[in-house]
Amino acid sequence: MDSVFKALADKNRRKILGILKEKDMAVNEIAQHFDITLASLSHHLDILKRANLVIAQRKGQFIHYSLNTSVMEEVIKIFTNYFNK
Repeated sequence: MDSVFKALADKNRRKILGILKEKDMAVNEIAQHFDITLASLSHHLDILKRANLVIAQRKGQFIHYSLNTSVMEEVIKIFTNYFNK
């Protein structure tokens, strides 16, 4: 769970999650929402992937990213339980 909170600590990664909340996207589509290099964006996506917050799926020559809703639900549950004590 520490990797999840570390991943959520960065505003660019939180923005990526917000974008993916709307629909699954390839890296080049996500990049249109940022003023950072593709290498930096790929680094952020890798951190999100290692934290299991996003799922990467190859579709042809592109990798599409989607929100891992089960992990997001678990994070919300942890926050809710923590603050309801």
